[in-house]
Amino acid sequence: MMELGVGAVVDGKVTGITKFGAFVSLPDGRSGLVHISEIAYSYVNEVSDHLHEGQEVKVKVIGIDASNRINLSIKQVEPPPQRAPRPNGGGRPRQPSAPRPVGFVRQPPKEPTDFEDRLKQFMQSSDSKLSELRYIEKKGGNRRGGGRRS
Repeated sequence: MMELGVGAVVDGKVTGITKFGAFVSLPDGRSGLVHISEIAYSYVNEVSDHLHEGQEVKVKVIGIDASNRINLSIKQVEPPPQRAPRPNGGGRPRQPSAPRPVGFVRQPPKEPTDFEDRLKQFMQSSDSKLSELRYIEKKGGNRRGGGRRS
């Protein structure tokens, strides 16, 4: 049996599609999750637009947590696409931005970015995180003890 380590690139097969990512079976009989943010360098609205069950994919192991769950990435197998140089030579210098929270995925800019657009993006992100938490809880990932809350 081959030992999977962080950084390993292996072939796998998509076994399930969820709102927040795709489950992939790996050569050693284990399986891992490709989170929606690790599918493509472009914005992914629906996992099923990019992947389907039974599809062969090359994945990179990007993490194994304390519960031995394997986190995978499809996009990190390939280098990020190069941005086209700006025609005017870049224009004004970029302002340093505040550090982004871990797990933050930059959304493609929409013109104009008004409050409704930003709220919609927040709600989509929030729904994705909530469905992931519900899935983990359903699988028995809640180790805090006590009764289930409804």
